[in-house]
Amino acid sequence: MSAPMQARTTAAYFVQAVLSFSLSGIALVAGIVYLPVGGWTRAFLGVGLLYTVTSAFTLAKVIRDRQESSEMITRVDQARLEKLLSEHDPFKVEGA
Repeated sequence: MSAPMQARTTAAYFVQAVLSFSLSGIALVAGIVYLPVGGWTRAFLGVGLLYTVTSAFTLAKVIRDRQESSEMITRVDQARLEKLLSEHDPFKVEGA
């Protein structure tokens, strides 16, 4: 009775996301390299870039994990409800 798992993304969407992430990262690194500032400033911006990227990956993983756990809980609750409904007989008379 439960719906089958659906594919989350298409291959084209995955490729687009990877390319977009890669191009934006490369563009930002190139911008930091060619910025007319000292080495310490470039290093600071590079560390900031790395921190932002790793934080974005961590946030995406936490959001995905939370969504998957809520889907699992929903499935368990739905299975329990289906079991109760399948065992319930509305025409059964108690004590007869």
